[in-house]
Amino acid sequence: MPFPKLPRRLPFDPYLAALLGTVALAALLPARAAAATAVSDTADGAVALLFFLYGARLSTREALDGLKQWRLHGTVLAVTYVLFPLLGLACRALVPGLLSPQLYQGLLFLTLLPSTVQSSIAFTSIARGNAAAAVCSATFSSLVGVVLTPLLAAALLSTQGRIAAHSVLGIVEQLLLPFLAGQLLRRWIAAWMGRHRRVLGLVDRGSILLVVYSAFSAGMVGGIWSQLPLPGLAVLLVVEAALLALVLCCTALLGRRLGFGRGDRIALVFCGSKKSLAAGLPMASVLFPGSAALMALPLMLFHQIQLMVCAVLARRWGAEELPAPAPAPVVVAVPVGGQGTET
Repeated sequence: MPFPKLPRRLPFDPYLAALLGTVALAALLPARAAAATAVSDTADGAVALLFFLYGARLSTREALDGLKQWRLHGTVLAVTYVLFPLLGLACRALVPGLLSPQLYQGLLFLTLLPSTVQSSIAFTSIARGNAAAAVCSATFSSLVGVVLTPLLAAALLSTQGRIAAHSVLGIVEQLLLPFLAGQLLRRWIAAWMGRHRRVLGLVDRGSILLVVYSAFSAGMVGGIWSQLPLPGLAVLLVVEAALLALVLCCTALLGRRLGFGRGDRIALVFCGSKKSLAAGLPMASVLFPGSAALMALPLMLFHQIQLMVCAVLARRWGAEELPAPAPAPVVVAVPVGGQGTET
């Protein structure tokens, strides 16, 4: 997999444009007083619905069937929940010289999140990698992340006084319980959900936009933007780009060292290097109710960087000529009389 050439036009996610538009709306017309309470309560309900739908979508049987490729899935989990957090902790050396403590906290939270599901599978498929393995690896990452991400956040961010015990319990109540309810009810509602994918997709994205509006409205009212100088944001972009590049190189190297085939190496690169915006924003709103906007900002920036870079990689690898399959062996039947006959 050689280093890809950049296309003339880098991809831009329309959903990110909607996110940025929501941030702009919160900056111009933030919810205040009673309206802020109503928006916050509605966002909480939307988050619970969002994770209920996640649970109902994920096929437990497919995930269990994918356990056969435990080496690949274990490597993806190790990159997601070990390598990424270690790199996040290493970035502490950039504080306060290059990163403010607030932005660093958001960056560290970003490294604790699970991998994406939809885009990991899509990019693996475009690159002609092992899409079935990507489904299982991304699914495992999401399942583990519902529990492991809050625990890692409590362990690594609690020294800053950012997470209280009730916040972790809030994750269980608002995210984990709806997720498990979706899993339990999947057998009865999966077919209905399959017939209404477009509507449910709008519910998904609308829920995230509502969470963003609520968090950034609270940030505007609280005056957090005065804490974010533009040079600091520029440095954050460079740091996140370097973080993604390093993880991409590590996953590619790991895939070769572990002897994975081309398809599995591609699945490892895409599932191991990406972080979920859909899971991260609701978690930030529950874990950091007073500063969710600050904690979510590094994730929103990383989301766009990973989409652009992974889209370039997927298109480049998908256009590669795969090695021709080995010719079928020629079977020669030798009769008793010694006359060979080719078949």
